[in-house]
Amino acid sequence: MKFSTLAATLVLTAASAPALAQDARGTWLHQTGNARVHISDCGSALCGVISWTKDNSTPARVGQRVFYDMKPSKPNAWAGNAFNPEDGKTYSGTMTLSGNSLTTAGCVLGGLICKSVHWTRVN
Repeated sequence: MKFSTLAATLVLTAASAPALAQDARGTWLHQTGNARVHISDCGSALCGVISWTKDNSTPARVGQRVFYDMKPSKPNAWAGNAFNPEDGKTYSGTMTLSGNSLTTAGCVLGGLICKSVHWTRVN
């Protein structure tokens, strides 16, 4: 088999393979550019900890856990808890991953009212 035929076969095989769940672990930059969160394994779930802030006078502190107990809920999505340093409250939380873009949301009233934040993968 020629190299070009082999390469084309590999590309077609990869394109037809079922999509695997994307990995949310890594460091993410907040939509404002003012904070980074590092998401990693936390037992059988994912947790997110503030790893950097631009302004140290905000309630958000480096080392503070803001996402926890995030477990897979569907492909490229997790559900758990989200802590908001701005108001000191914990909410029902979700994370949805699409490529290098992560959307997190904290919700109340069984998900009727949610506030979303967008993140961009740093690494």
